Amino acid sequence: MTISTSNFVTPAVVPDRNCPLCPRLADFRAQTRAREPGWFNAPVDSFGDAKARLLIVGLAPGMQGANRTGRPFTGDYAGDLLYATLLEYGFASGVYRARPDDGLQLVDCRISNAVRCVPPQNKPLPVEINTCRQFLAATIAAMPKVRAIVLLGRIAHESTVKALGLRLAAAPFAHGAVHMAGNFKLYDSYHCSRYNTNTGVLTSDMFRSVFANVRKDLG
Repeated sequence: MTISTSNFVTPAVVPDRNCPLCPRLADFRAQTRAREPGWFNAPVDSFGDAKARLLIVGLAPGMQGANRTGRPFTGDYAGDLLYATLLEYGFASGVYRARPDDGLQLVDCRISNAVRCVPPQNKPLPVEINTCRQFLAATIAAMPKVRAIVLLGRIAHESTVKALGLRLAAAPFAHGAVHMAGNFKLYDSYHCSRYNTNTGVLTSDMFRSVFANVRKDLG
């Protein structure tokens, strides 16, 4: 299978701090800046080395998480579960203390989001997902060694599949599913949100099994 590069034409991997491409998100960002001027309140860049073999794609920055701290999955419950799992399977080193200056380092791993700005009620609109996909595609294109992509939730899954130029029908989302996409191997997981874990949709063992599989495949 040959991956289409038609989506990899945007040179910018990171949107501008005052990115105007999604008016609703830009307005929400401005409101949050006025209310919480000490927060990051901007499109959140990827975290980790661009030469990593593993890329993790989440949904979007959380209001109390990455939108506040400026680092993906840092400061909210989803980050507690994600970083504990990465540390367990050797994809991170150090200690996670839920702040960007905790010294935690990713190992052969990078984390990004399908949408770079915090959306109201954690729900980006389809047009916003489509608009921000150019940055996701550029992120993947800028990772020359990436082989494994963990997709946290259906939106991350579908946006990544589209960014790779594939049909959704060729790679349906299901927790624990693995899809081949040219040189990439896609690993699906339910999102590690508090809602999913509190309702039993995702258990820590279910989440760990995804990364155990990645670790086995990458060696």
